[in-house]
Parts: sequence; C-alpha cells; structure tokens
Amino acid sequence: MTLEAHRVSWRRGGTLVIDDVTLCPLPGSTVGLLGPNGSGKSSLLRLLQGVSAPDTGRITLDGADLTSVRRRHVARTVATVTQHAETEVDILVRDVVRLGRTPYRSLFGGDTADDARAIDRALAHVGLTDKADRLWRTLSGGERQRAHIARALAQEPTELLLDEPTNHLDIRHQLELLALVADLPVTAIVALHDLNLAATFCDSVLVLQDGRAVAGGSPRDVLTPELIGDVYGVRARVAEDAVTGRSHVLFDPTPL
Repeated sequence: MTLEAHRVSWRRGGTLVIDDVTLCPLPGSTVGLLGPNGSGKSSLLRLLQGVSAPDTGRITLDGADLTSVRRRHVARTVATVTQHAETEVDILVRDVVRLGRTPYRSLFGGDTADDARAIDRALAHVGLTDKADRLWRTLSGGERQRAHIARALAQEPTELLLDEPTNHLDIRHQLELLALVADLPVTAIVALHDLNLAATFCDSVLVLQDGRAVAGGSPRDVLTPELIGDVYGVRARVAEDAVTGRSHVLFDPTPL
C-alpha cells in the first residue's frame, strides 16, 4: 500500500499554496517534509490526508485516485498526528487511543476483541501500557504525543502523516518521538523544521519553497550549504558524522 502525490497543485483562498508537487515514498520509509513557514508542508499533508482535493494532479492510494476510494478505507489506512493537541476533558489515555478504532465501529458501537487487541498493542508500542488508565491531563508533553501516535497506530494504518509533531517538546522527547516514528512498520511522512532531526531520522526528504518542491532525495544529498542558503536564507556548514554517516548541519549566525 502506498500513498503518493502526482504533480499536485492547490489554491487556497485564491493563493497558490502547492505548485506541481510530486511525492512517491518508498513503502515503509520515513520521509521528512522540510521548508520554512508558509512553504506548503501542512497544505501538502492536507491533500495526502484527503481533507482537501488538489485543483490539478492526483493523490493516489495504492494506485487508485484518493477521491475514488471509500472514505472508511482511507480512514483505516491513513492516520494523522497533528501538532501538540490539548483537551480540558477528563479523559483516560486508553480512551484517547480508542478513538483510533472509530473507522472500524459498527452502528451498534462497543469494543470488539479486535479493538481491544489493537488498543493494547498500540499502547505497548509507544510504552504507555502502565499509563493507560491515567487521566490524559496528567501526562507530560512527550507522553501526550506518544498517546497520539498510539491512537494513530490503533487504526492499524499503512500510512502515517505527522504535522510538526516535535513542536513544544524538549530535546529528549523530540529524539524519543522521532526514533519511535522511524521504527514503526508504516510509511511515515513528517513535516519538520529541524534539519538535524530530519538528517538523523528520515530516509529521504522533500524540500518545499513557496509551494514548490525544490529538492528531494536522501538527507545527505539534499541538505547542502547551497540549498540551505537558498531556501532558508542562512549560512550553514554540513558535516558527516564519522560513526553514522548521517549529515549534521552547523549554522553560522553571520547574515548572507
């Protein structure tokens, strides 16, 4: 199962926000969507999720146009984790994760044995089994994001879309969260601001600027000083980690 964008363009409020973008991830890979604010990362995720339809081009799921696929099938197959979410409702962590089973519910409701197993597996996968019966508001920020990922995993998706999931998290929880995502048995597309996190955890990256894709490929090939200067307007040096072979971006505060 693969979720792909084929030369999609989309206007929002009369403004062209996605301009002829193609994205074809390898199944099971982690793809980083990079670019400054307003570059089109969140808009592309909306199209991939099926919340909005492109004006031109196609979003496909396993080769079929997303608009022709049954909504229940899309809801089961494609899971989304947004930026750090809050709620004032006293809800248990297990109940947050249970929301992921909504696409599988019958008209009569109620958990089935499959639901219970999926919820338990999802909680175990993110390391929250021991916190399943705690109130959501008692969790730390990192634990809340892990609970959101567990909710997404309870859908048993093949595709996972994440919109800046590390916002509002400290460094430790950013690293833990992205390590978890990279290890999941799904194709993950993650909008990120931090280039070093992308270089560490992503198999490939797509760089957007003003709604257009300006570069794509492995972080090592894409994240060059020239591209960073052109897209982000800052000076940078890029070094290779001697142990991992991954790129590391060192920023220079001197203006271009």
